[in-house]
Amino acid sequence: MIDLRLDGRSNVVPYLQLVEQVRRALRTGLLEPGDRLPAVREVAESVSINPNTVLKAYRQLEHEGLVEGRPGQGTFVVGSLAGPSLASHALLRRELRAWLQKARAAGLEPEDIEALFGTTLHAFETEGAA
Repeated sequence: MIDLRLDGRSNVVPYLQLVEQVRRALRTGLLEPGDRLPAVREVAESVSINPNTVLKAYRQLEHEGLVEGRPGQGTFVVGSLAGPSLASHALLRRELRAWLQKARAAGLEPEDIEALFGTTLHAFETEGAA
């Protein structure tokens, strides 16, 4: 089950934060076709937002063909964003966790880690993997 949450520091509107979390879960295999998304009411209460905001996120995902609302049953995953690289995620996740432990031991805060990762990824993508 995915645990949807909001980042109050983010400049991204709440419904798009929810959409992105579901997409990320679909990409990493945390959610698979047949899985049920949390009920709109549960999400709205847990992150203290209007239920219509959650509905807007679920409608966006439905429009993208990733989920399907079933009257009286909930919203279910019907698509996937996981690619053939999914099999290598477990090893990469373990290596990334080890790197994160080193970063925290070096005194980096989560915002520092995000900034370092983002700038390094950007440089990698623009300059190449050399």
